[in-house]
Amino acid sequence: MSTPVPSRIALVNGSFEQPAISGLALLPDASQTQNPNHVPGWLTTATDHLIEVWHDGFQGVPAADGSQFAELNANQVSTLYQDLPSTPGATLYWRLYHRGRAGQDTMALDIGAPGAVVQQRTFTDGNTAWGLYTGTYTVPPGQTTTRFAFRSVSAAGGDPTVGNFLDGIFFGTAPSVTLTKDAIPVGPLKVGDVLTYRIVAKNQGGGNAEALTLTDTIPAGTTYVPGSLRIVDGPNAGAKTDQAGDDQAFYDPAGNRVVFRLGNGATSGQGGSLPNTDTVPGTTVEYRVRITEAVAGGHVANTATVTYENRLGPTPQQLTATSNETDTAILPAADLNVTKSADSTTVTVGQTVTYRVSVRNTGPNTATNVTVIDALPAGLTYLSATPTTGTYDPTTGHWNLAALANGASATLTLHAKATVAGPITNTATATATETDLNTGNNTDTVTVCVAPAPDCSPCGPCSPRPPTRTSTPPTTS
Repeated sequence: MSTPVPSRIALVNGSFEQPAISGLALLPDASQTQNPNHVPGWLTTATDHLIEVWHDGFQGVPAADGSQFAELNANQVSTLYQDLPSTPGATLYWRLYHRGRAGQDTMALDIGAPGAVVQQRTFTDGNTAWGLYTGTYTVPPGQTTTRFAFRSVSAAGGDPTVGNFLDGIFFGTAPSVTLTKDAIPVGPLKVGDVLTYRIVAKNQGGGNAEALTLTDTIPAGTTYVPGSLRIVDGPNAGAKTDQAGDDQAFYDPAGNRVVFRLGNGATSGQGGSLPNTDTVPGTTVEYRVRITEAVAGGHVANTATVTYENRLGPTPQQLTATSNETDTAILPAADLNVTKSADSTTVTVGQTVTYRVSVRNTGPNTATNVTVIDALPAGLTYLSATPTTGTYDPTTGHWNLAALANGASATLTLHAKATVAGPITNTATATATETDLNTGNNTDTVTVCVAPAPDCSPCGPCSPRPPTRTSTPPTTS
């Protein structure tokens, strides 16, 4: 069984920044792990196992990268190297700075399997400036460990302890940025809810990802929430404004998208540098959108994109990566509109009041479990109800409709007998399972004036008549 080998390759401590020194130091190599002052990553063929490290400006020599650098000739003419797990067929980039100490110094770069390295190139530089060199190496089939080595060839003056400064060394795979996107909360959500998108950018490659710029188009069916841009962690963390040109993020209304400039050294107009995940955990951004009725009953899908450069070679290489797609379910929504009227708004006690209640669904989705509550108030006695669909329960006053499609309507005709004089107000209210986009039109009210029953005669209320008197004829004598 073959042993898995990593796809990410990068040597460590390429600028000799560890351990920190103040001037010059002869330090043990990484094989001396019991010594806390060893030089991480680096090994030497010198029999004393010592590596010479200089601080920036010591004896007037500036560092090419960072604040420290190494001298290849420490106490002996030797080879400085690292052995790295490698993937056969992988393209590895190398980059280095070289400088002479007393004059023209020469060293060789050897790469290959341990014990079988192959000279790739020699470098000769004087002591007035650093020379910068780059190149590539393809790992041969079957080679799962690759040695990257610097071998001293000659030094001005011939002193074996003097010569060949090294700094800013890189050997490994190209940058490879990955994006992981989350939608918070996971849903399903309702129309009007706010959705937070959080995106993590990590460099899974070897070299730094340069000019890192993340863009994310606001998904259809949502609107951007102003003032929600934020770099959660990583370089330049904190809230950002929506305007372009003042910090590392902005909202672009013309393109309906958000833009983040990420990484070390990022500015308002240029992305920065993101080291690999062996060095930093990555960087995280977020922004928010609000769900609109355009996607009610559907989904909101979204992906983010990042562009960056591989600058390990002589010519920058433009690279792009896309995040995973987030898919958020949106609950259906409807807009129920209730209209209530009376055939006559003036009746007398004993007469029939006829109400007509209409409910309409203006969508965008079908309304389910629609219920119109229309309980008769005191002063009315239920006679009958005729709905165009559904059933009416006079005990509870509930008119139950199974469903009402987008654009559909239904009507309830309700008859009741007026039993008490005075104004009688009656209200109908509709509800459904779905989110209602406008609850202000879910209720309607009508008032009927009930007059007393009319008198029995024009001269006043009826009362018993006095008994009829029978006259007696006068008696004659």
